[in-house]
Amino acid sequence: MAILKEKDFGTPASKSDKHVSVTIDGFEVSVPEGTSVMRAAATVGLDIPKLCATDSMNSFGSCRLCLVEIEGRKGTPASCTTPVAEGMSISTQTPRLEKLRRGVMELYISDHPLDCLTCAANGDCELQDMAGEVGLRDVRYGYEGANHFDAPKDESNPYFTFDPSKCIVCSRCVRACDEVQGTLALTISGRAFDSKVALGTEDFFSSECVSCGACVQACPTATLEEKAVIDHGVPNRSVLTTCAYCGVGCSFKAEMRGDQVIRMVPYKDGKANHGHSCVKGRFAWGYATHKDRITQPMIRDKITDPWREVSWDEAIKFAADGLKKAQEKYGRKSIGGITSSRCTAEEVWVVQKMIRTAFGNNNVDTCARVCHSPTGYGLKQTFGTSAGTQDFDSVEDADVIMVIGANPTDAHPVFASQMKRRLRQGAKLIVVDPRKIDLVRSAHIEADYHLPLKPGTNVAVVNAITHVVATEGLMDQSFVDERCDLQSYKEWFDFITDEINSPESVAVECGVDADAIRAAARLYAKGGKAAIYYGLGVTEHSQGSTMVMGMANLAMATGNIGVRGVGVNPLRGQNNVQGSCDMGSFPHEFSGYRGVDNEEVRGSFEQAWQRELDGVPGYRIPNMFDEAIAGHYKGMYVQGEDIAQSDPNTQHVEEALRSLDMLIVQDLFLNETARFAHVFLPGTSFLEKDGTFINAERRINRVRPVMKSATGLEEWEVTQRLANEMGYAEMNYTDASEIMDEIAALTPTFAGVSFERLDRDGSVQWPCNDDAPDGTPIMHVDGFVRGKGAFVVTEYVPTTEKTNRKFPLILTTGRILSQYNVGAQTRRTSNIDWWGEDVLEIHPSDAEARGIRDGHWVSLRSRKGETSLRAVISERMAPGVVYTTFHHPETGANVITTENSDWATNCPEYKVTAVEVAPANHKSDWQEQYELETPSLRQLMDAPKEPAE
Repeated sequence: MAILKEKDFGTPASKSDKHVSVTIDGFEVSVPEGTSVMRAAATVGLDIPKLCATDSMNSFGSCRLCLVEIEGRKGTPASCTTPVAEGMSISTQTPRLEKLRRGVMELYISDHPLDCLTCAANGDCELQDMAGEVGLRDVRYGYEGANHFDAPKDESNPYFTFDPSKCIVCSRCVRACDEVQGTLALTISGRAFDSKVALGTEDFFSSECVSCGACVQACPTATLEEKAVIDHGVPNRSVLTTCAYCGVGCSFKAEMRGDQVIRMVPYKDGKANHGHSCVKGRFAWGYATHKDRITQPMIRDKITDPWREVSWDEAIKFAADGLKKAQEKYGRKSIGGITSSRCTAEEVWVVQKMIRTAFGNNNVDTCARVCHSPTGYGLKQTFGTSAGTQDFDSVEDADVIMVIGANPTDAHPVFASQMKRRLRQGAKLIVVDPRKIDLVRSAHIEADYHLPLKPGTNVAVVNAITHVVATEGLMDQSFVDERCDLQSYKEWFDFITDEINSPESVAVECGVDADAIRAAARLYAKGGKAAIYYGLGVTEHSQGSTMVMGMANLAMATGNIGVRGVGVNPLRGQNNVQGSCDMGSFPHEFSGYRGVDNEEVRGSFEQAWQRELDGVPGYRIPNMFDEAIAGHYKGMYVQGEDIAQSDPNTQHVEEALRSLDMLIVQDLFLNETARFAHVFLPGTSFLEKDGTFINAERRINRVRPVMKSATGLEEWEVTQRLANEMGYAEMNYTDASEIMDEIAALTPTFAGVSFERLDRDGSVQWPCNDDAPDGTPIMHVDGFVRGKGAFVVTEYVPTTEKTNRKFPLILTTGRILSQYNVGAQTRRTSNIDWWGEDVLEIHPSDAEARGIRDGHWVSLRSRKGETSLRAVISERMAPGVVYTTFHHPETGANVITTENSDWATNCPEYKVTAVEVAPANHKSDWQEQYELETPSLRQLMDAPKEPAE
C-alpha cells in the first residue's frame, strides 16, 4: 500500500450556507461564500502553486507563489487571501503568472542549500515540488552573497531536528504552533533578510514547545524533520490506525518503509483530532519494538522462582490447570479477571465472555473502576446512559466552558488545543480545580474564574453554583417542564434552594470565595451555551458519583443538554476505557450497560453463548483484593493493567496478589503486577492489533495492524485458547471482525456497527442502529435515554479522610503531558527525557514551614504508608495542598493513598489523602523493600531463562 496522501486545499473550508458561482480557468465552480480562490480552484482539481498556505491554518499570503489574475481587477492577488465573489472570472495559469512564480522561486532557491539528492526530505519536500511545478530550471542569482547556509542545527529535541539553513521563513511552523496547538512557542524575529524562526530560549528542548509535531507537520522543507526520517529515509507506505494513549482517540497514518514504522502522522480526516497530535501519539510509539518487550510465554510455580519460557500450549494449560484447581478447592466464584482499557473492544469482549462462560461467574471488572465508574453510575441515574453527551467538535459552539477536575493540556492535549482555539475566539472559561492548571493562565488564555476548591469539596461547590442558579431565577424552566421528571425536580429544588447550599454557607469549607462562586454560576447560566468538561478530579472521590449527578442536575436546570456547544462531558483517561465499559466489563452488567439480573437480557446471551450464565453480580476489584486476603479468591486473569502500581493502598494490593494461587498477567512488559504472577502471557501493541477503540465521545475507531504480532498470536486468540482449555469449546472466532459482529448482534447500541461499515465510512459514534443509522454525535437531543431527565438530591457528605496535627496537608494526584498512566509505555521512549522522576509539588509557605528546599528529597507519609521523592516548590497549589504523579513505579505514590472510595462504585479516593511532608535523607521502608524484591525490571528480563521446549 502506498502512502495515503490527503488533499491539501490550501485554506480552511468556509462554514457559510450561502453559495456563490465563479469561473476558474473556464470551469464553473459553486462554493460556499467566503471560500478562498485557492480552495475553490482545488475543489475542481486546479491546484495553484503554494508554499505558505495549508488548509489546517488560516491564510497568510506571504510566499507570493499563489498569484492569480481576476478579470476586472488590477494586479495579481494572492489566491489564498482572496475570497471568491459571485460571477468572478479567474485565471490561474498565464504567461505573466508563470514568469512571476519562477521569479519568486528563484529568490527562495538562491538562499537554499541545493543538496536535494542527499537531503532527508528528498521526494517529500514541497519546495522541491513547487520548483518543478513552476518550471524552474536555473537560478540567475549567484551564491557568493550573504546566505544562511552556516546556521547551526538544533538537535536538542529527541524526536526532530531544526535546520535553519533550509528555512524559507514561510511562517507555517509559527502559525501551526499558534493556530493548531495554541502554545505559541515560536515566532519570527528580525526583518527582511534577517528574518528567522525563533524560540523564547536557546533551543527547542528548553523552550515552551510541547513537541506536538504540528510545526514538523507544517514545514514544507527539511527545516523541521523527524530524526527517524533522517536515519531511515522517507516512508513509502502507510496504514491508517488509531492512537493507543488517551481517550481522545486520534487517527494516525503509520508511515513505513518495509515493516519498519518511520513516523506516525496525524490523519487530517480523523474526526477526533483533525490532523493534530500530541507528543505521545506523534512520537512515543517506539515502546512497541522496545527490547523490554516480552514475546514468549513464561511460567513459574512460585513467585520466588525464576521465569521459565514455554510454548503457548504449555503456558495456557498451566494457567487453566491452576484456575481449575482453585475452583475445585475454593468454589466456582474463587477466580475472576480484569479487562484492559488499553486493549481493543474485541479483546475486552473475549475476556469478559471467558469469565462469564468458562469461569462460570461475573467476577469481571475493569480499570474504569478506579477512574470513571462514577461517570457510568451518575449519568445513568440522571440521563439514562453511561457516557458523555457530545462530540469533541461541539466545543466550537460553546459560549461558556467549565472545566472541573481535569487538566486537558496535560491529559487530553489534542482536545485541549481545540478548546483553546474556542477560548481565543471569545468563549468564557471557568476552572474548578485545586491547582492552577495551565488553562487558568497561559498564552492568550486566562480563565474568567478559577475556583481553587479544597480537595474533597466538589459536591459542595457544584451545589452552591446550582443554588445560585435556582434562587436567582436563572433556570431554564421550560426545558425542565418539558424534558425532566417533575417529581424528582420538586424534591431536588426544595433541597438545592436550602440555605445550607448557598455559597456563603460552603465558602469556608471549600476554601473558595462566595462572591466568586456566585459570579461563576451567573456566567454559566447566563453566558449562552455552556459545556462542562470533567476528569478524574471529579470521579476519584468518596462522592464521585454524587458529583457527577450534581453536574447533571446543573446542566438540566439550565437547559444545557441536547444541542451542540453544551453537555456533560467526561474526559476519559485511557484509549479504550469507554469501550471496556461498553463491552460489559463490570460485574453487574452485560454490554450496553444492561444488568446481569435482567432475565430477558441474560437469556439472549445464554442463547448466543450456549451456556447458562450467573444472574448474580460478581466481585468488584476491591472485593477481589479483600476476598483474596481472606482466602476465598485464589485465581485472577489480568489483561493489560498494572494494578500493583495503579490501584490505591499499594501494600494492601500486594498482600492480595501474594495470596493468589494463580495469577495470570497478559501485557507487553514485565510490569509491577507481574512480580506476583505465575503465568505471563505476552500481549500485542496497538501496532499489531486488529479491532476498535472507543473514545470519550463514544466514537468507534478502527485499529489496523501495521505489523505482524511479535508473539505469533492475536491477543484475543490467547484468551480464546484459555477459554477452550477451561472447557468452553464454543468460543471459536477466526478473526476480530467476527467478534465485532457478535458485539453488534448482542448490543443494541452497536447494532449498526461492523468492520465493513467502519472501513467504508470511517468512525461512527454509538448509538448506531436502526434508530440512528449514521451514529449519534449529540445525545439526548429530543429526549433523554431514560425518558425524562431525573434530578437527584446531592447532599454534600465530607470525606472521612481528614487532616489533623499528624497529617496536616492534603495530597492530590494527577498526570503530566509527556507520560501516560503508570508509564510502562512512555518510560520506554524518549519522553522520559522530560519527566525522569515523579516529584512532589509543594507551596512555598508549606515548604518554608518544614525547612524544605527546592529539589531536595522529602518524605511523604500518610496513615497508610510512606515514600520519598524530590520536592518542587510551586504556587500552582493553594497552601495546605501537595501534588504528585504516579508514572514511576519506584516512587510508589499509591503506597500513600488510602482505601477510601466512592459510596456507589468503589472508585478510589485518590484525590484526597491526609499527609505530612518532611525533609528526608533516605528512602522509605517500602522503597527499600521494593528494591530488594525487584532490583530492576531490566535485571529481571535479562536474567537467564530456561528455554521453551
